[in-house]
Amino acid sequence: MYERYFGLRELPFGLTPDTEYYFAHARQQEALNTLLAAVRMGEGFLKVTGEVGTGKTLLCRKFLAVLAADARFTTAYIPNPTLDPLALMEAIATELALPSVPGHGPHALTHSLTEHLIASAAQGRRVVLCLDEVQAMPVATLESLRLISNLETEKRKLIQFVLFGQPELDARLEDRSVRQLRQRIAFSCRLAPLSLSDTDDYLRHRLHVAGYEGPALFGRRALRVLYRASGGIPRLANILAHKSLMVAYGEGSSVVRARHMRLACADTEAARVHRGLFRLAFRGRR
Repeated sequence: MYERYFGLRELPFGLTPDTEYYFAHARQQEALNTLLAAVRMGEGFLKVTGEVGTGKTLLCRKFLAVLAADARFTTAYIPNPTLDPLALMEAIATELALPSVPGHGPHALTHSLTEHLIASAAQGRRVVLCLDEVQAMPVATLESLRLISNLETEKRKLIQFVLFGQPELDARLEDRSVRQLRQRIAFSCRLAPLSLSDTDDYLRHRLHVAGYEGPALFGRRALRVLYRASGGIPRLANILAHKSLMVAYGEGSSVVRARHMRLACADTEAARVHRGLFRLAFRGRR
């Protein structure tokens, strides 16, 4: 595509969460540090919420990558929240590579999981389970998480849970039927959109990781258009940056200008475009 034209090794603005592109701006890094400190203290439940596209899954993968390098932790990741309690237990058993359980019922699975957790604790290892998109999890399954969390020694919990979800998760947790789970959430983090300055740094960071070493590719006016249209949401910023680079490449421009960015916004349904944003799209202003 435009990689060679702009001196890139690869496309810098993909939508797949890639920890190589993790951008440690202040709010994101604060959330990561909170999670790491909390699991090392042995807290049972942690919660991370944020709007669609703010980087929850990437934060989760970065968090898991950090723990994977620490021999004190065993981690598991459940990306599918729409599971009934038994299916959740089966998914946990699969992720933790538990031996096949005769009967495969809830009691047998719980017994196998308990034995595994006790053995891990005896070896000095903590088990951390991350669950994504938890706002879509059935209430009965949320309650089953609390029951699993009851597995503990006299000193600490045998398993810790990190819940990632959209803001609707907070509303779900207000349900009276899961109030006991809500009371066990020791730490909560909320991911916010990027500021204008953070967005500039974010774009530069991704370009640098992708191999770009030249002058600024995005003009100041183009950056402001991107920020206004994306609202500082990283996923939308990626989409708009990618499309604007395509437009600039197609016109043979060495820099993305505001006009290129407006065209990218016009082609993106999710862009939060304010009234009159495209009035200058086809004028000669740069």
